[in-house]
Amino acid sequence: MSKTKLSSIVAGTMNWGDWDKKLSTEEMQHTIHLCLENKITSFDHADIYGGYTTEEQFGNAFKQSGIPREQVQLISKCGIQYLAESRANTIKHYDYRKEYIIWSAEQSIQKLQCDYLDVFLLHRPSPLMQADEIAEAIEYLKTNGMIRSFGVSNFTASQTELIRQKTQIEFNQIQFSATYFEAMLDGSLDYMQLHGIQPMAWKPLGTVFRENSSQTQRLKTLLERLTIKYEAGADTLLLAWILQHPSKIIPVAGTVNPARIQSLMKANTITLDLEDWFAIWTESMGNKVP
Repeated sequence: MSKTKLSSIVAGTMNWGDWDKKLSTEEMQHTIHLCLENKITSFDHADIYGGYTTEEQFGNAFKQSGIPREQVQLISKCGIQYLAESRANTIKHYDYRKEYIIWSAEQSIQKLQCDYLDVFLLHRPSPLMQADEIAEAIEYLKTNGMIRSFGVSNFTASQTELIRQKTQIEFNQIQFSATYFEAMLDGSLDYMQLHGIQPMAWKPLGTVFRENSSQTQRLKTLLERLTIKYEAGADTLLLAWILQHPSKIIPVAGTVNPARIQSLMKANTITLDLEDWFAIWTESMGNKVP
């Protein structure tokens, strides 16, 4: 089976439901349509989003949208046992038993009202995970047509390799941005390139618009100049900076703002001049490159 192809920017749904925006079914449906109109066809979920409620809310909206299943790619994650009304958990923990992985995939498929997941990820690494047991679960899910591609999320290179020795890994969703760039220095992105694993980046705008620190002040000052040069917003330039990395990182953008959704894909049309790319990294570090 060929590798699942995702849109160059993925819509992140973590904030669509009860955890933040509390979109109605109609608002979710409108946002899904708006994403597709702007060539964003992949949607990133996790079972825990909204306290285990957002997948079902999205599934209802998607069913009512009338959009053919084959026009979208649905991503979900499992493994975090979260404190929520629908679970009897007494502490947040991780569960990667074979039975739980399979059950989690079945639950996500049911809630999203689809026949399969395009990509299924282990949400965070557990010190107790058994690679053989995980591989058995993934093989079962693939053989039964429930998932098409498998990956991990927030895994280091060595944690990924532990699982990759037993089953194919195609994606790793990590934190990466102009303000959180460790993955390109610690070997994580190098490892992914070596083994054909495509990175996805959550929180791709970093803290530029969330914090007022010396780091973000330096970046904002630079971006003010670059927005004039490239005739694009600062958020678009930050995505373009990520997209320019040779590991072919896919940003996961969580915005539901219509204007921002419409501008996301412009990042694909921008190639930053070499010195501008390094200027963004330099201003983030607060010193010249090593």
